[in-house]
Amino acid sequence: MVKDKVAEAEWKNFDVNEHWQQMKNIMMNTAQVTYGLSKRPCRHKETWWWNEEVAEAVKEKKKKYGHWKKEKSTEAWKEYKKSKQNAKRVISLPKGKIMIRGEQQKAMWCLW
Repeated sequence: MVKDKVAEAEWKNFDVNEHWQQMKNIMMNTAQVTYGLSKRPCRHKETWWWNEEVAEAVKEKKKKYGHWKKEKSTEAWKEYKKSKQNAKRVISLPKGKIMIRGEQQKAMWCLW
């Protein structure tokens, strides 16, 4: 099948890169027609645990981090540490709920 496509192609006075590109296109198109196109879905297409509460906690944590980086004080560090723990807690809540729903979803959780 590739031989037929190569024979049908017009090979004008191309430079090496144009010949390479044309040959690549012929092989890729032939493979797609012969075997089909299969592309796996993105593993992290959406973050299922992300919600408004999580977004607010992460935003607050980032704000406190920036404040700590500017101030370099122990008080700012403690505030950042507290908001970081809060963000972790808020993120773990929806993740924990999925674990309770059923064994099949538990198995999915373990794969991640």
